[in-house]
Amino acid sequence: MTVLAQSTEYRFQMDFHVSDAALAKLLPPGWVSNAATQGAAKDANIRLIFIDAGNVAGPDGKLLGKGKDLMVYLAAPVKQAAGPGNGQMILSGIAQNDTDAAFGVMDKATTAKASRTIMTVSGVTMVTEDWDFAAANGEHATLHVQYTRAPANLGGGAVNFYNPADPSAVQIFKTQQTTDVTRNDTTTPPDRVMEFSYKAGGGKFAALFDGSEKPLSWDSQPIYNRTIGTPAK
Repeated sequence: MTVLAQSTEYRFQMDFHVSDAALAKLLPPGWVSNAATQGAAKDANIRLIFIDAGNVAGPDGKLLGKGKDLMVYLAAPVKQAAGPGNGQMILSGIAQNDTDAAFGVMDKATTAKASRTIMTVSGVTMVTEDWDFAAANGEHATLHVQYTRAPANLGGGAVNFYNPADPSAVQIFKTQQTTDVTRNDTTTPPDRVMEFSYKAGGGKFAALFDGSEKPLSWDSQPIYNRTIGTPAK
């Protein structure tokens, strides 16, 4: 893999099931949704991912641009209808700094705010998060969530991300991460979410978030180290 960039991130990921027909209209010809049929990601055909990225650097370790970013994007698990391609596509998003990320599908943020409060009392840690993004084209996404924190599971791996405008272009996201599943409708762990609300709309967001979407999983990812590259030639 030829490294393009690397970053250290904090994420909160929301898994949803949205209209299959609406999602299909956003995918390029020859590509289809590939939602999991079992496990924690069962039926999740779109992910709304809120990201606070720091230490954004190039392959030489030197900071890229401002060296940090706040962003939100929509990532869909996909596969080729007839072919070996399998991975994810970022269909749209809003970024404070680097709109060229993710094959240039990100819109420039007119609003990009994130706050996270952590309080521990008598051994119980409560986290409150608020995220707020908007772009000039009307796309917007907000999230408010409050939950009690638990030990996060270690994970990671490498996933292919395809350009929705030209799926022959691919980037590899290699990650080391921890995930604290605070609520999940499939695996039903202890529900630790105390407050939750979200809004998403405008542009491609509106096509998927029409009120019929169903939240499936609420995942805090307090450690998320990501390296982005292209396949070795």
